[in-house]
Amino acid sequence: MNTVVRHDRRWFLTLVIIVGISGFSQGMLLPLISIIFETDGVSTTLNGLNATGLYIGTLLISPFVEQPLRKFGYKPIIIVGGAIVFVSLLMFPLWKHVVFWFVLRLLIGIGDHCLHFATQTWLTSSAPQGKLGKSMAIYGLSFGVGFAVGPLMTPLLRISESLPFIVSSILCLMAWSLVFFIHNEHPAVLAGDAKQSNSFTRYKLSFKYAWFAFLPPFAYGALETSLNALFPVYALRMDFDLTMVSIIISSFSIGGIITQVPLGLLGDRIGRRKVILISIFVGTIGFGVGSFLEDSEILVAFVFLTCGMFLGSIFSLGITYMADLTPKELLPTGNLLCGIFFSLGSLLGPFVGGLYLQVVEGISFLIFMSSVLLIIFIILIIFSKETNIAETKGSEAK
Repeated sequence: MNTVVRHDRRWFLTLVIIVGISGFSQGMLLPLISIIFETDGVSTTLNGLNATGLYIGTLLISPFVEQPLRKFGYKPIIIVGGAIVFVSLLMFPLWKHVVFWFVLRLLIGIGDHCLHFATQTWLTSSAPQGKLGKSMAIYGLSFGVGFAVGPLMTPLLRISESLPFIVSSILCLMAWSLVFFIHNEHPAVLAGDAKQSNSFTRYKLSFKYAWFAFLPPFAYGALETSLNALFPVYALRMDFDLTMVSIIISSFSIGGIITQVPLGLLGDRIGRRKVILISIFVGTIGFGVGSFLEDSEILVAFVFLTCGMFLGSIFSLGITYMADLTPKELLPTGNLLCGIFFSLGSLLGPFVGGLYLQVVEGISFLIFMSSVLLIIFIILIIFSKETNIAETKGSEAK
């Protein structure tokens, strides 16, 4: 019994470390490459387009990663994904070119998606009944901390432009090597009619069971990229102090880190749907109120901290809500769709938000974020449902 517990702890800790280092590399790349390109005189448009490589890579690999996972198990997919990430990071210093770095970011998007898809599916498939929210909250917390620490590597540029990439690659290699010490497992075999092995059928079934659970990851992707890419532009137009802009953005991430585990535990106790609705409602009201407080940068930072405390967990809450509603044999497909919706949000958020900044004048950018959340809140209120987990999975697996 003690051996099983130690194995479970080692397995869980390994997955948490891997996703933490993955978050670290992503958090480092966004500001690091933007600063390098800005210093070299690359246009802001080209700079922004280059950053989309990560999410394009995620979308490109998504249709092709589920079948290998079912055939070979979780561990080989994590190994391949980790290898792609640390080799790509190590190649950045070889040739500083916009197109070459775009390809490398695309490859990192592919590798990161393999990592996250395999680890998320493994966790949602193996977490004990009643502890899924806690497990996914710790998972999300690890990624959030890594993502927040990543930008601290940018000062290494003063020593060498290559050093941040080398350090990040070594850390990824160290985390990746831990995978070899855990046992491989496979997802649940598809039950029932053989037609369920068809990809289109699996997507259709997953949408039928839990399409509304994909909206929180979509919202989080749109929020995260809009806050990091567009809010600084809006804030500087409003004559915010540059240092305060970074503090305001960091406040959102810090808020998410503070409440990630408590909200996960709360979802286990009262139901994921209730926590998601409360979180999105508070975020909607928070950003709406924040639009009237822009005369005070400190109050805006407090609004971002508060909104982050509720919205910073909606990605992991969305995944666990999907796992509540989806039969176990369809969890790989459900996790895959959560990742796709997150990437779509990450691509559409800055695009639509950029159009908003370009077309709409005299209305706060926080109103845009509040409106996006309000639309998703209304859809969830109308269509989402609280379901008895055991009853759902038992009946729908038939």
